Amino acid sequence: MTKISRKKGMHHIGIERRTLKMKQWRSLSAGAKIFYIHLKGRYNGGNNGEIRLSYRAMRDVKGCSNPRTISRASKELQKKEFIEITERGGLYRHNNYYKLTFKYDLYGCESDYLISKHRDKNKQ
Repeated sequence: MTKISRKKGMHHIGIERRTLKMKQWRSLSAGAKIFYIHLKGRYNGGNNGEIRLSYRAMRDVKGCSNPRTISRASKELQKKEFIEITERGGLYRHNNYYKLTFKYDLYGCESDYLISKHRDKNKQ
């Protein structure tokens, strides 16, 4: 019996066009947008609520490498409800665990239920 192998292509991170046009997205700072894209890049479809992104991993990312910038970006994304912190880390402990809320960006959402719920809400 032969093994069926999948072609390994390039990975991508999707953000809907309607999200890019929303005032919530447009009002985010550049650092917050960069942090969100890198956070979403760590999402694999089944690890929501357990996504980790360390300051060290962001060290070489232009525009979001300073620890203060990362902290401000995380707080801004939480305030605007793009992400939630499910478990806090800190000095000498593990990293924060993040959850994507999919409130504004449904691309990559693990459940069609959330998409249909969002569409039904907009029809009313």
